Amino acid sequence: MNPALRRTTASEDLFRVLRDAILTGHYAPGEKLPPQRALAAEYALNATTVREAVKRLEQLRLVEVRHGDAVRVSDWRTQSGLDVIAHVLFDAGGVRRDALEALMEARRGLLVGCAALAATRRTDAQAADLRALAAAAAAPADAQMAQATDFAFFATVVEAAGNLVFTLVLNSVREVYFEHAAFFTTMVAGALELGPLYERAAVAELTARQEAALR
Repeated sequence: MNPALRRTTASEDLFRVLRDAILTGHYAPGEKLPPQRALAAEYALNATTVREAVKRLEQLRLVEVRHGDAVRVSDWRTQSGLDVIAHVLFDAGGVRRDALEALMEARRGLLVGCAALAATRRTDAQAADLRALAAAAAAPADAQMAQATDFAFFATVVEAAGNLVFTLVLNSVREVYFEHAAFFTTMVAGALELGPLYERAAVAELTARQEAALR
């Protein structure tokens, strides 16, 4: 028998237990979750609390709820969206290195793609913002400011790209980045070395449009 979950956060706790069981493969896609009545009895919860936890799973598309049928586990790798990233990134043991590496790889790809678009779409104001952020990134007041400046630079490039989908992807990444900022400190370690890279990127955005105008 599992110990009774804390009443004050019971719905959240049950959600996490079931979420982790799904993401780690304890429940396979297509498999039925235990009936809600059984979950209520196992964790000493009322029916409303169990329904709330299952509803959160459904919102993340980790399960499929059909009237008159059992709650079935979805294939989250093909059904879920970016909102599941924060849940995949961590498990009971802490940060998942494979998921973190995938997130960083996607970030690099997104930034490269957005930079290419921003080179010809950015406004003069956005180019000026990138130059100012590059200067700020070279001498941050502290690690927290370094991370904030790094993300602001990234966000400005995405905004300058003028692509709605990329902007929405960034919104999903932003929540993960700042909620778990401690895991990303190494990205901005060594501001003196990173400063010239920000500056080079900012200058590239400025000159690319100028060169395009001359052709």
